[in-house]
Amino acid sequence: MTIPADLKYTKSHEWARLEADDSVTVGITHHAQELLGDMVFVENPVLGRTLAQGEECAVVESVKAASDVYAPIAGEVIAANTEVENAPETLNQDAYAAWLFRLKPDNAADLDGLLDAAAYQAIVDSEAH
Repeated sequence: MTIPADLKYTKSHEWARLEADDSVTVGITHHAQELLGDMVFVENPVLGRTLAQGEECAVVESVKAASDVYAPIAGEVIAANTEVENAPETLNQDAYAAWLFRLKPDNAADLDGLLDAAAYQAIVDSEAH
């Protein structure tokens, strides 16, 4: 699985994408869903919730384990993907299409502090050893 170059990443395996309307879409990486296995449950943050960068804000659960999802940047939750809540297995099918939630960022420039695809690939590679 290639790591999309147009996204930003966190060390805790979230991805973030700046949208044309300046919102930020957030999901978990292919590597994260691969580690967790078959997804059975997703709990997204509630609309209107204000998140700090790095704050636990969602939960993804697989047959193996539950895992917290952290906000890659600070902002207000403006959308939650109910489709992925109703069909968690879509995360296993395509983790980069099955987004979790969208933020209105406090400061979109915070995205610049996240990892690019090459830096995230280095983390994935180091975990494989």
